[in-house]
Amino acid sequence: MSEMDLLKIIASILALVIAVVGHEIMHGWVAYRYGDPTAKSLGRLSINPLRHIDPVGTILIPAILYASNAPFLFGWAKPVPIDMRIVIRNGGYGAAIAVSLAGITYNLLLAVLLATLLPLSYPPQSLMGAFFYLFLVQSVMLNVVLAVFNLWPIPPLDGSQALRFLAAKLGWRGFVEAYEKIYPYGMFILIAVLFTPLSDYLFAPVAWILRAITPGA
Repeated sequence: MSEMDLLKIIASILALVIAVVGHEIMHGWVAYRYGDPTAKSLGRLSINPLRHIDPVGTILIPAILYASNAPFLFGWAKPVPIDMRIVIRNGGYGAAIAVSLAGITYNLLLAVLLATLLPLSYPPQSLMGAFFYLFLVQSVMLNVVLAVFNLWPIPPLDGSQALRFLAAKLGWRGFVEAYEKIYPYGMFILIAVLFTPLSDYLFAPVAWILRAITPGA
């Protein structure tokens, strides 16, 4: 393994941890702002990654994707516990939508912020500079992929939660009831989509967003 390969692995791991841990913390933080103390009381608003790492989503899946030379990595951290009843009681369904989309918002904003640093870090002038550049590249890619992936309206992803609360806010009770019947099968649907050509279409916005935030890169 070359020195650059090792740097890329370390940069990818760091980028993934920051992306998925921050994603979950933001869910809990926005819920806390609406009066739900669940995540805070359980210590899940901590930036200590050990409190959030999921053995499968944060370690196994990214490792398999990396080893198989997948075009990009993604993963997840342990979901932050939230009592959505408190959130809805204090802020209505609009607050529930905000909590659902908090992680996606974090990932997109972080991607945009770090993308602005890319031109300043290239070409790298040292080994540390190379590491920083690789970290930026991996972070921008990972955060965009995570944002797009989590927007899919497939349970239990954030997009499905936001859609369900939006429908409830609009009074579409029949839609909510029908949609909730899908939830027990959501993970099977998600796995099926990930391993079919349909995932290519659902991941297509990744390239659009990357072109928009990294013009000329």
